Amino acid sequence: MTHPSTLRRVHLLSAALAAAVRGWYVHPLRPGAKGSALHGERSCPKAGECAGEHRKWEQRATTDPDRIRRAWAAGAFNVGIATGPSGLLVVDLDVPKGKDGSDAPCGATSFQALCERAGQSWPGTYTVRTPSAGLHLYFHAPAGARLPSTTKTVAPNIDTRAWGGNIVAAGSATSQGTYETVNDGPVAELPGWLLHQLDPRPQPPKPLAALRISARATRRAEVALEREVATVRAARKGERHKLLLARTIAMGRFVVWGDIPRDVVEEAFGAAGESVGLPAAECSATIRDALAYSARTCRPRETA
Repeated sequence: MTHPSTLRRVHLLSAALAAAVRGWYVHPLRPGAKGSALHGERSCPKAGECAGEHRKWEQRATTDPDRIRRAWAAGAFNVGIATGPSGLLVVDLDVPKGKDGSDAPCGATSFQALCERAGQSWPGTYTVRTPSAGLHLYFHAPAGARLPSTTKTVAPNIDTRAWGGNIVAAGSATSQGTYETVNDGPVAELPGWLLHQLDPRPQPPKPLAALRISARATRRAEVALEREVATVRAARKGERHKLLLARTIAMGRFVVWGDIPRDVVEEAFGAAGESVGLPAAECSATIRDALAYSARTCRPRETA
């Protein structure tokens, strides 16, 4: 009869090899835990892979099946994936833990809100459910983009794992439960709207475009649009979103009164927002929210 620990080791070895087949660099984690099972710098023997200098776990992760078999022959190690070398960016959607996080939205709720704000649906991609009921969404990182890992900087209870990051692979288990694949489909490309938030490189502003004037617009509305759009185009970093929202709200009354077509206003402010470096999806969502607010709060022309 095969011992349960042997079955467990074989299962984890299979999980490590399956990840390596996908081109993901794996390394052993402590049995039943999430920390690396590889030696640290203080205990480095300065031999083998570390001859000359210590090599960290991210450097020692591998896709070599022979090395993987030798490593997992030593124990029932959980499987870690070094996301950076694997060309991955994994979005980690956490579930709040304890009283301090009871009022915070879960990571999945925050991510859904980000998708809606960008005007996009939830991306279909390879997905793993964690023992705490969180989700790991796997994406291909853009070629040449060395994205850093982040902790709750994108939105509440959302972390990302890229260079310098480690993610626990499906098939691994802790005392809370097992990491299970819930979408075994292909890994999707990282959505552009999310890349914009994660890429630290400055985005070049788009060139200014001439305003499109409509024959159905009044002269007063045309002048107001030119003035408000110029204000957005002159916005400095840190005030771009705020000004786009405020000046579109101010312009919204002319749309409500029928002095200018809505699409003309949307096009003008969209171009202005993008010209100062805001992503198109953020501009569209902000303009939509601003005009909706104007429609709810605008006073009649005769009392304005």
